[in-house]
Amino acid sequence: MESGNGFFPLEECRLDPKWLIDPKLLFVGPKIGEGAHAKVYEGKYKNQNVAVKVMHKGDNPEEATKREGRFMREVTLLSRVQHKNLVKFIGACMEPVMVVVTELLLGGSLRKYLINMRPRKLEPRVAVAFALDIARAMECLHSHGIIHRDLKPENLLLTADERAVKLVDLGLAREETLTEMMTAETGTYRWMAPELYSTVTLRQGEKKHYNHKVDVYSFAIVLWELLHNRLPFEGMSNLQAAYAAAFKNFRPSADDLPEELALILTSCWQEDPNARPNFSQIIQMLLHYLSTLSPPEYVVSSHAFNSENVVLPPESPGTSSLMASRDETDDIAKDARDSKGFSCFGQCF
Repeated sequence: MESGNGFFPLEECRLDPKWLIDPKLLFVGPKIGEGAHAKVYEGKYKNQNVAVKVMHKGDNPEEATKREGRFMREVTLLSRVQHKNLVKFIGACMEPVMVVVTELLLGGSLRKYLINMRPRKLEPRVAVAFALDIARAMECLHSHGIIHRDLKPENLLLTADERAVKLVDLGLAREETLTEMMTAETGTYRWMAPELYSTVTLRQGEKKHYNHKVDVYSFAIVLWELLHNRLPFEGMSNLQAAYAAAFKNFRPSADDLPEELALILTSCWQEDPNARPNFSQIIQMLLHYLSTLSPPEYVVSSHAFNSENVVLPPESPGTSSLMASRDETDDIAKDARDSKGFSCFGQCF
């Protein structure tokens, strides 16, 4: 249940039974990614191609508890909010290991896509279109009181046709409240907002107030990267970049950009979070700039102006609509085994 301010209380984080997947119908293929908290595999679930995110357990009880909390938060948020630019949630399970199953996006990460293009840049209209996808996903999260806290190219995946971007990894996402103190040093240094730092909060575990505008700053750094196809804060380590942004108000240069784009960037990465625009405003600014790039016959489709912020209704069938009946199980297992390189989930974990 949502609270009166539209936020989902953290104490309600739990795995709704309707989102439970049947591990016997899950098959795991090659590893396609790995991070500090999880490994991601290509997989199949009821003959649907999926991404299987297997969470690391943690090396000690305290770490295991933290990772379970991260898992439950991600599952809760993924299951309650959907949008065309958020990765589609399919289901999850906790035994024998913690697993999140989502749609499989075959275009790879935005990070890999940009690196493969270098030294070439994205065509401006493509860069802005990708930025719009990201801004719409963030507008959806913020409209439901959710701060992503780790917006960066590694957490943005392309569709198979490489024409759209979807946001993934809500493991660090938190619901914003007026009273909650949140942990600093959350996210990835190079893309993190300066208010996450102070001479005190640079020590791991300290807490301070911040709000959803941390995502706006991160978006600005991602947008800069889309436009330049260079690593932001080149020549600096991640920590050096964070220090320069926080204590020297240093930002990448926007001098070589058209005035309207430069204004979007500089407004989004302002030092004062309250002076930064929200994502609804950012979307309108990007659409206006996109219209200046378009030839006379080019028309932005009407759906581009609509926010598709949808919360799954309580009656949503979720994964239950994908679950196989008992009679189907054997056929599904045989089809998955016939796929080269795929193994039964239970045999792997």
